[in-house]
Amino acid sequence: MDTKKLFKERYEIIDLLGRGGMAEVFLADDTILKRKVAIKIIKAQYAKDEIFREQFLQEARSAGGLSHQNIVTVHDVGFINNRIYMIMEYVPGTDLFTYQHQKDGFSIREAVNFIIQACSGIGYAHRKGIIHCDVKPQNLIVTEDGTLKVTDFGIARFLSNVNPIDEEKIVWGSPQYFSPEQAKGKITSYAADVYSLGVVLYQAVTGKLPFTGGTSKVLMEKHINKTPPSPRSINSKIPVELEGIILRSLSKEPSSRYRNANQMGKLLENLYPNKTPILTLSSENWFKTAWAKVKAGWAAFLKFRDKHIFQVDKDIFLWIIFGAALLAGFLPLIINSLGIN
Repeated sequence: MDTKKLFKERYEIIDLLGRGGMAEVFLADDTILKRKVAIKIIKAQYAKDEIFREQFLQEARSAGGLSHQNIVTVHDVGFINNRIYMIMEYVPGTDLFTYQHQKDGFSIREAVNFIIQACSGIGYAHRKGIIHCDVKPQNLIVTEDGTLKVTDFGIARFLSNVNPIDEEKIVWGSPQYFSPEQAKGKITSYAADVYSLGVVLYQAVTGKLPFTGGTSKVLMEKHINKTPPSPRSINSKIPVELEGIILRSLSKEPSSRYRNANQMGKLLENLYPNKTPILTLSSENWFKTAWAKVKAGWAAFLKFRDKHIFQVDKDIFLWIIFGAALLAGFLPLIINSLGIN
């Protein structure tokens, strides 16, 4: 793409964010709304077939109807200059796979918190009738404040229906996180996403994949026929109840798993009922985030103070509120830094 020109006479290309087997992703400025966006450009060979193009755009538009705090928003999709494009929310952050390696592993609570968020977003999509079909850590983006957002909804499910010639060249989805029915080439349901979430959770709490292999074919065979090692045999800190959730989500038969991501997420929330997001920030970001929380609380108090008359010494009251704001801002970070699960 020529980065010197405006895309669609609106988006100024800033940089190439990534390049994969089917698309390139660019960072751009929306010159009208004055915001940064991500632009995914599908490679030209996939846009030549008119039927393919229309079906893909229909699938992408369905994903564009999803509005949830744990889903990357699709602003626009279309076809221009023989290329399919998607304009998406730009989410500055790190994918879950990279983030886990940067942190040298997660605590149990951190891992579960991320999967609860993933289940929330994917469960919302399930309620809208949309299956992801390519749930993997690389499609789960973690922001600086610990929010997780799911990206690339619906694309893999559509691409699994491409013609046989293309299927021989590219494996749609990710074999490490495939459900058995995906490996068999069968029609998928919400349970396929549940299986993939189980693989991601397994990896997050153990640091290992349930199955490894030198080729996609070997991995698919294992997903279909092999039993994964017990997560507790790898990490003895994993509670028995959590292991049970993981292993049920990895059941070979879709009917034996949880019905959808929402059901799985609710069980994880019941196991770890504290719904306050755990801040998992790098050392250079935690103070900035905590201070932002303090300032937000202070601003809210000043608005409240201006509307009310207090019958106590205002200076003393201000110091009390300021101390409470400091405590509210820093306590979760102090707890997290101590590794309390």
